[in-house]
Amino acid sequence: MAKTALDLYIKKNAAIFKALRKEILAFDRICVFRHIKPDYDALGCQFGMVEFLKANFPEKEIHQVGDTHPVFVPRLFEAPEKLPNSWFDEDFLAIVLDVGDQARIADPRFLKAKKVIKLDHHPFNLPDVSHLSFVDEETASCGEIVTAFLKSFGKKVKWTKEAAKALYIAIVGDSGRFMYSSTSPLTFSAAAYLIDQGIDIRSIYLSMYEKTIDDLAFQKYVLNHYVVTEKGVAYYLLSDDGLKELGLTSERGKEHVNMFSNIEGIEAWCSITQDNDPKEPCWRISIRSKKKDISKVAQKWGGGGHPQASGAKIKDLTELDAFIADLNALF
Repeated sequence: MAKTALDLYIKKNAAIFKALRKEILAFDRICVFRHIKPDYDALGCQFGMVEFLKANFPEKEIHQVGDTHPVFVPRLFEAPEKLPNSWFDEDFLAIVLDVGDQARIADPRFLKAKKVIKLDHHPFNLPDVSHLSFVDEETASCGEIVTAFLKSFGKKVKWTKEAAKALYIAIVGDSGRFMYSSTSPLTFSAAAYLIDQGIDIRSIYLSMYEKTIDDLAFQKYVLNHYVVTEKGVAYYLLSDDGLKELGLTSERGKEHVNMFSNIEGIEAWCSITQDNDPKEPCWRISIRSKKKDISKVAQKWGGGGHPQASGAKIKDLTELDAFIADLNALF
């Protein structure tokens, strides 16, 4: 039988995958972490990893922590656990997924781990406290990396439908339903492998993308308030008042950013949402692009990410014109 792209990827990275497996096998207590304000990829990787490890290593104590999501939990995933500080006082392994910046890891108690290992597809940002890591910026999602790594445990591993479903959601979410330019043969091969585990993709898509009447009000708001610059940069603002009017949390502000994809004349598009987090009040920006690499602009404005999908932030609206000017300059 011909080797799949997933099989070839596992073979190519066999040495680092073996080293990562060795760390997991060495610990009886494991906690899985990911980035704050989680998306499909972060939650899918975290829950997929936890479900897989629990199924294959029932003798180990395995947990997952972090902030929740107002829509994806509990519709797609169980709520994160609330572990007491005392749990982290004994030796444990921290597995960090889908986050390239230490400051964005959702629970700082990963720092108490005896060892930290990491799997990710984001550009590497210092500092990094992991003892062993695997980062591949070329993949569309962290989900396909995690799928490859877990498959590398061997032919006798157990795949629960919950684990396969979570990782399929991760891949679909971060590849834009396989439409982003970072989608590759590996993306499709990993997804196909997960489908082979018996998941129902129709019900998964329904759970991921079914809309409510309230979502129509959100879409209406975006369509009534968007701006398109002369260089083809589209954006909408969601102030705290706008969020309250729509009954939304700040995490949901970016949900309709892709309404502007595939529209002639629009080259990049953003959602710009006010976040009154007392620790860091700002306006959070999700940026998408048809072709140009917008990650450098995102990095300049306190964020980062991928060439066609990045995040940034501005302190207040006095910085908005300068941010938009930087995007305009790309075109």
